[in-house]
Amino acid sequence: MGTAPTQCPSGITANFHAKFDNRTEFSCSSFPFTLNLSKLNSHPTSKGLVNKIGSLPDIDDLFWEKVPTPILDVVENPTHLKSLSIRELKLLADEIRLELSSTMSKPQRSFKASLAAVELTVALHYVFHAPVDKILWDAGEQTYAHKILTGRRILMPTLRQKNGLSGYTSRTESEYDPFGAGHGCNSISAGLGMAVARDIKGKRERVVTVINNTTTMAGQVYEAMSNAGYLDSNLVVILNDSRHSLHPKIEEGPKTSINALSSTLSRLQSSKSFRKFREAAKDVTKRIGMGMHELAAKVDEYARGMMGPLGSTLFEELGLYYIGPVDGHKLEDLICVLQEVASLDSMGPVLIHVITEEDQCSEDKQKKVTVEKQQEGLSLNDIYSFSNDDHCRTYSDCLVEALVMEAEKEKDIVVVHAGIEMDPSLKLFRERFSDRFFDVGMAEQHAVTFSAGLSCGGLKPFCIIPSAFLQRAYDQVLFLSPSLCVHQAPVVHDVDRQRIPVRFVITSAGLVGSDGPLQCGAFDITFMSCLPNMIVMAASDEDELIDMVATATRIDDRPVCFRYPRGALVRTDYPIHGGSALEIGTGKVLVEGKDVALLGYGAMVQNCLKAQALLSKLGINVTVADARFCKPLDIKLLRWLCSNHDILITVEEGSVGGFGSHVAQFIALDGQLDGRLKWRPIVLPDNYIEHASPKEQLALAGLTGHHIAATTLSLLGRTREALLLMC
Repeated sequence: MGTAPTQCPSGITANFHAKFDNRTEFSCSSFPFTLNLSKLNSHPTSKGLVNKIGSLPDIDDLFWEKVPTPILDVVENPTHLKSLSIRELKLLADEIRLELSSTMSKPQRSFKASLAAVELTVALHYVFHAPVDKILWDAGEQTYAHKILTGRRILMPTLRQKNGLSGYTSRTESEYDPFGAGHGCNSISAGLGMAVARDIKGKRERVVTVINNTTTMAGQVYEAMSNAGYLDSNLVVILNDSRHSLHPKIEEGPKTSINALSSTLSRLQSSKSFRKFREAAKDVTKRIGMGMHELAAKVDEYARGMMGPLGSTLFEELGLYYIGPVDGHKLEDLICVLQEVASLDSMGPVLIHVITEEDQCSEDKQKKVTVEKQQEGLSLNDIYSFSNDDHCRTYSDCLVEALVMEAEKEKDIVVVHAGIEMDPSLKLFRERFSDRFFDVGMAEQHAVTFSAGLSCGGLKPFCIIPSAFLQRAYDQVLFLSPSLCVHQAPVVHDVDRQRIPVRFVITSAGLVGSDGPLQCGAFDITFMSCLPNMIVMAASDEDELIDMVATATRIDDRPVCFRYPRGALVRTDYPIHGGSALEIGTGKVLVEGKDVALLGYGAMVQNCLKAQALLSKLGINVTVADARFCKPLDIKLLRWLCSNHDILITVEEGSVGGFGSHVAQFIALDGQLDGRLKWRPIVLPDNYIEHASPKEQLALAGLTGHHIAATTLSLLGRTREALLLMC
């Protein structure tokens, strides 16, 4: 078979021969590239990984780099780092950073956090012995260098794609990922559990957890630290401090400084001799008695607090031995401190404060990479950022514009946002109404109760939380008696039972593409619609979203929530206009037909319309209705649909127990199922849908227009046509 030229992403033409075999060679005018699949398949750290991924990236999806990476090329797993010198480790860190810059820039993903954590990642794998030692991460965005060093380098172009690598750590993906990194703040709790299990079983492996600035906003972190201090198990907590601030100030306060003195003190604090001297001093004061031990502990804490940065004594109060700050870009300091900590047999929980600079990493390497990539014909925007011209208007843009219009008319409207990061669209509201906007970070429970307090104070709060993160705040949504909270974990809290009018805006509802199951908003319909006083809505398009903002503004006697999906608007030519309040509990008929009724909820109304268009070509007249409300249901509309159609299909982008279940409850009690009516629900399947494109995820979930049409044909007894439609 002859050769066929293939245009690579860098503008380089490569020739490949026939199909992929165990060893395939690519050649081009600028550099040779050899892809050895047999090495990947046989490598112990990648055992089963290729089979799990399904296939290697397509030729056109690979990013061909010209920058040589001789050290990285021989590092197939973390064991190979042990034989490298400090100088070679530094070169390795540079190569990893260049690798990330070239691999991650093409798919337009944020990788600054991983760039900043390169030296830390190298030092961790140099000192500790993963996978025997457990290294846990709080945020997936920091772990790309970790993935490269643990046998997944060749698969990095498939990151967040269907059948590709996860954007987070995953127990099913690699033995080097002992625990899944989800929304953050879980690594210390999980790591402490592993440390206690190790102690009970008499094992000796080390457990290391890495947290970041965003994580420190979540209460679970401090709960875990407090428990770690009480249990006194050996545990290493690393705070990767990238100097992020939740609210940028005009006048920045003092930042934690890194200098020769702080470096020396960090080495001293972590040294075995200092720790032994400290423990010996504790024993002496205990023998003396007369309160000397407590006094010495206070003196020790005060002295170390003076040496450490502001806030360091907080960790000491929680029971963790504080070491730092350490320069996160100086491998010598990182390795020295980590080696000292790892060498101690009995140390209790330790927190190492590591300072990294995301912007510095990007700027230092950008010049070199920019020159090299521009020689390959790539623009700076191709390498490091998105083009503004490619930005599509999203539901979030529409929401914020509607909120701004309402806030201009209603001075009591305030916005509270919670989540890992703020949607860029919200900057418009923050700029217009800076004193009426509150971003609380990863503090969802606080956001809900804070909103309840704002409402009790006479304001009209819109509490904006992504669906997956609202799960963590659900404790606060329904009021539980304060006397009970002492004795049992709160299930739901603070809003619904007291009928406090908080307006919940549930973003990223439904499937979320490359973020996979970790940020999938599958459950909010179910857990919000079961609350007695909650009004539950979902927007089918941008017009309804605006109307629901106006509707929520006018509800003052109970809480209300409405959801909308992640992604672009239905209409590309969407004009900005004011909203009109909807009548509570009313849907609408979009297309009137006969025999079959499709009742969509939220974004799935659009797919019902697509199914109707497909079925009309087959001579089937279908009614399509937009429910708009899950609670209260439009009873009049439901009775009409049941009376005038033989088949009723409800469609929602949510889990079992949501909108369809409420419809089933009503029509069953109303006697609508006692006659000829056939009812079928279409919901998300009872399993987690892995990362893929939104279209691929909808197909996997069976929620596309074709799936809805095929279900209709099957109920009509036209099975052959249903099968042909899905081919």
